Amino acid sequence: MSHQADEETPLLRSEEQLKVKTPLPWRQLSIILFLQLTEPVTAQAIAPFAPQLIRDVGVTHGDESRVGYFVGVMYSVFYVAQALTTLQWNRLSDHVGRKPVILTGLFGISVSMFLFGLSKTFGGLILSRILCGALNGNSGVIKSMMIDITDSSNIAQAFGFLPLPWMTGNTLGPLIGGSLSHPADRFPRLFGQSTFLKTHPYFLACAGPALFTVSSWLITYMLLQETVPTTTSSWNLVRNRCRSMLPFVHIKPPQPDRSNSDTVQGSPHDSKPLPLRALMTPHVLIATLNYATLALFDIALRSLIPVFYATPVNMGGLGLDPPRIGNILAAFGIVNGLFQVFFFARLHDRFGTKVVFTCGIVSSVPVIIAFPVINMLSGTYGIGAIVWFAVGLQLTISIALNMCYSCGAMYIAAASPNRASLGATNGLAQTVAAFVRIIGPASAMSMFSFSVKDPYYAWAVYYFMMVLALLAIGVSFLLPRQMWKCGN
Repeated sequence: MSHQADEETPLLRSEEQLKVKTPLPWRQLSIILFLQLTEPVTAQAIAPFAPQLIRDVGVTHGDESRVGYFVGVMYSVFYVAQALTTLQWNRLSDHVGRKPVILTGLFGISVSMFLFGLSKTFGGLILSRILCGALNGNSGVIKSMMIDITDSSNIAQAFGFLPLPWMTGNTLGPLIGGSLSHPADRFPRLFGQSTFLKTHPYFLACAGPALFTVSSWLITYMLLQETVPTTTSSWNLVRNRCRSMLPFVHIKPPQPDRSNSDTVQGSPHDSKPLPLRALMTPHVLIATLNYATLALFDIALRSLIPVFYATPVNMGGLGLDPPRIGNILAAFGIVNGLFQVFFFARLHDRFGTKVVFTCGIVSSVPVIIAFPVINMLSGTYGIGAIVWFAVGLQLTISIALNMCYSCGAMYIAAASPNRASLGATNGLAQTVAAFVRIIGPASAMSMFSFSVKDPYYAWAVYYFMMVLALLAIGVSFLLPRQMWKCGN
């Protein structure tokens, strides 16, 4: 009888329900994380041989000072193409589903990498990078899919694993590209007789990541499950778009299904992707602005760090050689990835999204101050234990900044006007971030060059970086302490 009396009482109080975490769907999550490997692997695979490739195609005409310029152009066109198309790919994923868009992106990456390895002219290299950027909107779509398979109780834990494939890809990519370039010279017993590989010495270095992308395509096709509940076929989507562009054609408007559960439980538009204009809500704009200022400062910082390490001490840097710089950045990547995996979710659950995000942004201030301090220490004491401690401390503090990306993705998801427009909302934020990533490195490097040329303005680049940091800090105060609810 006592059991009957308790049947109408809740099994868990609301406070207790909040503490219960939904188990992560590990099968789907592991596939998504594996797919995320393709972008860093393919992007970093060309890094070791990019300067030599530019020399080989002859676009510099022997002028060594122009190598860096053309390498920069080759990288920039990828981000420009991605910035112009990523919103459309993410919006498309709301209509046709995440899986077809991801498959298209993987196909584009693999084809572009094969073309890159076959290119013998600078125009061919540019075309392949544009193709890669234009056909690849997977970064935002994958984040949307991660949000699709999680809820508020386990989303922080899921995003804590996202740096792991980037860390792995940033390590494997250069190893693949560096070891497989010029295979006829490096492995004469295996490839010494291959005329094709002698003519195209970088094809194998590009074919390796391309074949890895092909395997990712097959895994996606066979194992990945669609997470968008209602999708539209591509043909119907094109037909509807053509009809909307031909208003003189009389079309009977579709009658709403009165039996649909959406009309009972909420607005009939809750399950439909919204047009772009409807996404411009205050919540979306605030989340996007925070993500953009974060991306702007972070990309400027990441481009400044290796240049600062390589610049001579008397010119304001640290004077390290490339192997040491590579080892420092590799060690930081490993430590940063492991920290995100093991501690991000715990810190998020303990302090909340707003506190973790704001503290991460504020951590940029001591990171900037550390640059001139490290330079002064190296000039006074030489490259010794004190300098290495300062470098390690600076990089350790900057780990907090990387946690902001996961928090920013959560705010973007919460800002979406409805669940069906999640991809478009994510795409809008990724597009703005892609544009500022074009601006960030160029502006930071220009300021650094200006600082190096004139000792009187030696700290100009750090003043510039501080302005970017203060901008990001100020924008972060617009975020609410309590997360928005999607659709509100």
